Amino acid sequence: MSDEQRPDDKRAEIIRLAREYFDSRPPAPFVPGETYIPPSGKVMDADDCGHLIDASLDMWLTAGRFADRFEEEAAARFGLRHAKLTVSGSAANLLAFACLTSWKLGERRIKPGDEVITVAAGFPTTVSPIVQYGCVPVFVDVDLATHNVDVDLLEAAITDRTRAVMIAHSLGNPFDVARVQAICKQHKLWLVEDCCDAFGALAEGRQVGTFGDVATLSFYPAHHITMGEGGAVLMDSPLLAKIAESFRDWGRDCYCKPGCDNTCNKRFGWRLGDLPKGYDHKYTYSHVGYNLKVSDMQAAVGVSQLQKLDRFIARRRENFDRLTERLRARGLDRLFHLPEPTPGTQPSWFGYLLTVRDGTGIDRNRLVQRLEERKVGTRMLFAGNLTRQPAFRDVNYRVHGDLTRTDKIMTDSFWVGVWPGIDDQRLDYMAATLDAVAQEMRGDEAA
Repeated sequence: MSDEQRPDDKRAEIIRLAREYFDSRPPAPFVPGETYIPPSGKVMDADDCGHLIDASLDMWLTAGRFADRFEEEAAARFGLRHAKLTVSGSAANLLAFACLTSWKLGERRIKPGDEVITVAAGFPTTVSPIVQYGCVPVFVDVDLATHNVDVDLLEAAITDRTRAVMIAHSLGNPFDVARVQAICKQHKLWLVEDCCDAFGALAEGRQVGTFGDVATLSFYPAHHITMGEGGAVLMDSPLLAKIAESFRDWGRDCYCKPGCDNTCNKRFGWRLGDLPKGYDHKYTYSHVGYNLKVSDMQAAVGVSQLQKLDRFIARRRENFDRLTERLRARGLDRLFHLPEPTPGTQPSWFGYLLTVRDGTGIDRNRLVQRLEERKVGTRMLFAGNLTRQPAFRDVNYRVHGDLTRTDKIMTDSFWVGVWPGIDDQRLDYMAATLDAVAQEMRGDEAA
């Protein structure tokens, strides 16, 4: 690189070399029985590397131009007015719920002691914000086919203390969100859609995330796109967007972007709370908030990944269908409940959930241990049954009905991967290995 090059030319050359370096690394070959097949993972390319280097050269380490671009493009993809980036999907859930507790919502704000309907078969941080804000989670059961909320039970669980519904679309398979939305509107309940595992899933032709008052996404490496860590809160309401930004950015009332001052043109002209008139608006706080902003380097990777989302989703759907064909061809649907899309939806599959059928003699725990030994990665449906987790031992919650099917999932379910890094060779090995292990275990039981 010549010292006489202009800064822009040097920058372009650095990015070009970074992309070239990324592409110079050959992929490792797949060796059946030796190469581990993770249940989830990221797919990165030279564009992602180039975006990361581009952002790093700015040396603007907090949210900046790439964060602004990502928020605009993500919101536009959903046809919503606002997307607010944050540090993780779990933080997105926290912000989404925090929004609904704001005093700025008047009588509709959620208060300590209010009830929020959810499910126990899922990830803990879908439920944690309910507990953290002093509210009462009300758990209802799920069905085995879609591993999503039983909507009849959800409707029956509503009381005069119910203020919201907060539920995830399980492993990329939407719950019956149109019906849940209608129930929420009828009873004037807030609806929070956790879409962290379901980016790009459709229900009745609409994207999940557009039915609720607020929705959340995750960009952890296991998810549909990644920025390493990261998440987002989606909403159409300008008021909820402003509240979310306040909670995310220390609780401040000011909405100036980092590095900007006096966007409202009256920085020293406000009188809020019991502060003296003219107190600096940059240091006026309307909520007890957090600092949950992303770095622009994270956002830069997200901008690049977002351009590949449709391809990633298509590959997940193809892998789901191909794995189903292989498992049915081997008769494994007689041993396991295979996952089914919720009627009227097009899932954006995060994982492939298998549930051992009763009477097969297959022990789920031993099964997944043998699969792992043979390099097929597995996961539980996260917490299994949250009410049985140590963290919930002293939590104030309510169960409507029973959690029989949730317990079945906790005891007998596991999932394997269908992410875009899994090819046909790996799918063949996964199906053959599951078949072999299942038959071995049935033989052990017979003996």
